[in-house]
Amino acid sequence: MASTVSLCFFAVNLLLLFVHILGGRDFYKILGVSKNADIKQIKRQYRKLAKEHHPDKNKDDPEAAERFQDLGAAYEVLSDEEKRKVYDRHGEEGLKQGDMGGDPFSSFFGDFGFGFGGNQRDQETPRGGDIVMDLDVTLEELYNGDFVEVLRYKPVAKPAKGKRKCNCRMETVTQQLGPGRFQMSQQQVCDECPNVKFVPEEKMLELEIEPGMRDGQEYPFVAEGEPHLDGEPGDLRFIIRQVKHPRFERKGDDLYANVTVSLQDALIGFEMDIAHLDGHKVHIVRDKITWPGARMRKANEGMPNYENNNFKGSLFITFDIDFPKGSLTEEDKEGLKAILKQDIKQTVYNGL
Repeated sequence: MASTVSLCFFAVNLLLLFVHILGGRDFYKILGVSKNADIKQIKRQYRKLAKEHHPDKNKDDPEAAERFQDLGAAYEVLSDEEKRKVYDRHGEEGLKQGDMGGDPFSSFFGDFGFGFGGNQRDQETPRGGDIVMDLDVTLEELYNGDFVEVLRYKPVAKPAKGKRKCNCRMETVTQQLGPGRFQMSQQQVCDECPNVKFVPEEKMLELEIEPGMRDGQEYPFVAEGEPHLDGEPGDLRFIIRQVKHPRFERKGDDLYANVTVSLQDALIGFEMDIAHLDGHKVHIVRDKITWPGARMRKANEGMPNYENNNFKGSLFITFDIDFPKGSLTEEDKEGLKAILKQDIKQTVYNGL
């Protein structure tokens, strides 16, 4: 009787463990979206959380890398229509079993050596190479935000004729040499799998350029890299490359620009408008003498902060003076002397 109760208790716990494994991770909870969320909501939420939980920003948190991997896995599934359907029906384990086409009990119990026909799987899954590409982005796009579409020709595995060797591994083989004599050696053992071939297919990728993104920032697409015949594909990573702008230079969240004014305006004052990156006008007023190299700061007229778009940097304007060409008459020279009243003699000094 006791053995029967113990067996039942073991079976119940084993079933609960099995259900837990079949359930897998809750990708909707990981991304913080509802099950009715559309693709744009999923993309926006992923970008937001990926910034918050990136390991480079959380170097003191030992769990940051794992959370970031969970985010990538959740986005990979929920952003793909077919994978999302399978996940909604069968959970994460359904994806691993190819929409439950295999025998989940076989793979599950096989790992425990119960002899239901499962093969021991390698602990480390082989992975295809990552693809890294530069993406040229204008300063206007980095200021305002934008969506950029990139056409990707991705190799996709398709069934082919014949068989191929797969899941190759090194196993220890024991050979009897005689009575009481054995020899152990390592040899490669491979399975036979259906043959496949890679066929390029078009896929449109949509990148969201968020306001405040910086030059050199990485924009990842999980599992969009090089495929692996017996493993998982690598990632596709775009590197944001800011295109040189004709009017503004960016340093962090600040913008810098130069303005050339006439000598007359430099002496008597002026006002003007500068067209900003979103089209609005930055009004400038100078009611005093402007010397060459003078700088003006306009607060909150720089780039939006990437982490918090409510904050913006400053716009720094440096003034250059366009001196008139030609020569002055003696009468004009005397008139300028009377107006400027500068009696300072020339001075030689080290200004560095």
